[in-house]
Amino acid sequence: MTERDVMLNELAQGLRPMSQGIEWFDALGPQEQSETLLFLRHHCVQARAVTEDGPESIRRAGLRSTHTPAVLITRGRIDLQLGKIAGLTPLDERRKAFRLLIAVLAIADGRRRDRFCSGGCGHWWHRLSAAD
Repeated sequence: MTERDVMLNELAQGLRPMSQGIEWFDALGPQEQSETLLFLRHHCVQARAVTEDGPESIRRAGLRSTHTPAVLITRGRIDLQLGKIAGLTPLDERRKAFRLLIAVLAIADGRRRDRFCSGGCGHWWHRLSAAD
């Protein structure tokens, strides 16, 4: 596990405030931001994000329905749309994409935790706590 892994999972689990996540994300260079968004996209797919997660993700991310990442997530297969969102290049769109992908991960991983991991699991990120 890397610092990035821990940060993203703590944000998705609500163990860190999004303001801290945005500050961390903004401090990354353009290449690192792109890698982080692609990493988040991969984790959303691995957590089994579904198209129906889109509206709640938009709400949790605090985006307007007209923001580019919000429009994309509601238009078609979620795995393809997550890739488009992760590929956004303008800085203001990257910030929105970051917030949205964190929200998607929160929803999908929360569902996975409830359905498959409630009796215990080997996922290290399910053992994070605010005290770590």
